[in-house]
Amino acid sequence: MTVMATKRGRTMLEWLLLAGVCVAALYLLVVGVAYVAQRALIYHPGGARLAPRQFGLVNIDDITLATPDGERLVAWWAKAAPGKPTILYFHGNAGHLSERFERIRFFQSAGFGILILAYRGFSGSTGSPSETSNVADAALAFDYLVASGVHKPDIVLFGESLGTGVAVQLASLRPGAAALVLDSPFTSMADAGAHHFPWLPAQALITDRYDSLSRIGALHLPLLILHGEADVTVPVAMGRAIYAAANQPKTIVTFPGAQHILHAQFGSLEIVRDFVNGLKR
Repeated sequence: MTVMATKRGRTMLEWLLLAGVCVAALYLLVVGVAYVAQRALIYHPGGARLAPRQFGLVNIDDITLATPDGERLVAWWAKAAPGKPTILYFHGNAGHLSERFERIRFFQSAGFGILILAYRGFSGSTGSPSETSNVADAALAFDYLVASGVHKPDIVLFGESLGTGVAVQLASLRPGAAALVLDSPFTSMADAGAHHFPWLPAQALITDRYDSLSRIGALHLPLLILHGEADVTVPVAMGRAIYAAANQPKTIVTFPGAQHILHAQFGSLEIVRDFVNGLKR
């Protein structure tokens, strides 16, 4: 009896060890796949090149920006009314330029100019997106505006979701803009990854980090943050953390019940309009 129990115990222990090894191997496999495929998880490019007029937008040009490394970027550009600023807009990690048509039309109606850039792989732009390329292309768009006669103090940087990480870096690379508007900002992509995949070592895995929290304190320009309090994609706590780390002058407006970037019905566009009109340029 004693010998048989011992043999059974050892056999069960061996099975438990084997199961543990299998689970560990499977976890490492999942981690490896997540690491290799991380950009496919972050970015969701696609969409053909479409004309703004197909979405009822007028007085806006469909232009192409050529990058130094041979890519061609699609952008929509509407010039500002005399004396009005121009919004340089960076969209989120998915969707077509056309999905921002209501915002574009609203800002046009306020007399603002707007240049909205499609990242590589989006809306007919060539290439593949990455943090390095997105930030470099943002600087290219900024330089295009300046070369076209838009003065730096008349440019308002606007980032939406993923675009907040682009806009924060651009504000440092191209100082002199009038203001920075962040719609649903995250502290870093690593923090956002840890929020969505708490069982993965996101802090160690993610290479496109968009670490806005560590950068925002070095900026000195008016800041407006918008964030929905029911946002499950980027928790409002991240927007509040960015606000806390930023320098004055700064404003944060949160919207009870609003989900990720879905707060226009709560008056967010009017808040942006009034903020921009109130800037001293």
